[in-house]
Amino acid sequence: MTVPADVDRRGRIGLVPARFGEGMVGGAEIVLAEMAKRLAARGWDVEILTTCAIDHFSWDNVLPAGESVEQGLKVRRFPAVFEDNPERGFLDHAVATGQKLGLQQQQRWINAGMRSPELYHHLLDNGRDYRALVYGPYVFWPAYAGSQLLPERSLLWTCLHDEPAAYLDLFDPVLSGIAGLFLQTEPEHELAHRVSSRLAPHAVVGCGVEVPESYDPDGFRERYGLPERFVLYAGRREGAKGWEDMLAAFGRAVERTGLPLSLVTFGSGEVRPPAGIADRVFDLGFLPDHERDNAFAAAAAYIQPSRFEAFSRTVMEAWLAGTPVIANGGSDVVRWHCERSGAGLVYDDEAEFTECLRFVAEAPELAEQLASGGRDYVLSNYTWDVVLDGVEEGIRSWTTA
Repeated sequence: MTVPADVDRRGRIGLVPARFGEGMVGGAEIVLAEMAKRLAARGWDVEILTTCAIDHFSWDNVLPAGESVEQGLKVRRFPAVFEDNPERGFLDHAVATGQKLGLQQQQRWINAGMRSPELYHHLLDNGRDYRALVYGPYVFWPAYAGSQLLPERSLLWTCLHDEPAAYLDLFDPVLSGIAGLFLQTEPEHELAHRVSSRLAPHAVVGCGVEVPESYDPDGFRERYGLPERFVLYAGRREGAKGWEDMLAAFGRAVERTGLPLSLVTFGSGEVRPPAGIADRVFDLGFLPDHERDNAFAAAAAYIQPSRFEAFSRTVMEAWLAGTPVIANGGSDVVRWHCERSGAGLVYDDEAEFTECLRFVAEAPELAEQLASGGRDYVLSNYTWDVVLDGVEEGIRSWTTA
């Protein structure tokens, strides 16, 4: 693909998510894709540099390598390499459980996951054609390996979680030695300072959220054959996101108390409800964006059971739709959002989770009133124009034209 003659190559920005494309589930990757579109609209010469994979479990190369135009953006895809071997399983478990690993073992761990040598060599050969290279999230191989090639041009959409991986020595050069870090919330900012004593230049820029023009909750329930009253979970159905524990706790709560609530979910990963509530759990798989928005508006409440959140776009999408949030208080970020907005309930154990469900089921008008401040909170803090102003300031301040 030929770059127009009037484009200043020093203004080229490469955004480097591990995945990009329709049907993708993953907060950081979605944010980088939306950021790319909006930076292009502001006049930057933007490219997406990514893999041929969409699924972050299998990393199968389902899309063709090479150059294309997708969603109005120039995209360069490179094959992902992934070998699910016993050493990877051992090291994953060791990292997840906070076991002490030497630097060599940490390096074997990051290289035992998905990597993309051809993407690395593209950056090695052509990285200086870009004024800035924006990576994210920190824990994926492209961000770790790519940012070390040209640290003076590398920026990180950090997505730090308070998890054992964040404290690995492996990531210290990424957090301390590149051109700059974009952080999304004050709790993430505080965590970054706990993780590294010498952070690279950084700024809390927030995160942009798309604002739907309208919602159709009644039509959504009718189209998918859903009950009138349900709570919603959206995203990755996996243990790391708290899905399995939440599903089990929901089952015990409704069976024990007789609450007239169902659970609707969409996203990636398997859904295996307990037999006793199988008829109350509705898996909608992948939803297009407009139906995603309708799902949030139709729900009696949105459940965020994850402890590991750097921002939580789904919470913002619920509040834009006027829906209250029930959130795991173990996430400093989501607790912070709920306390600032006054639009969410937090729980610290299963008994409190049950009481949150009871409140939503038995006091729907109060629950709706609780959620009323959520939309203003999102619109006041997380519009794309405000976020992009911060991103552009970082690019101009931390990199050289």
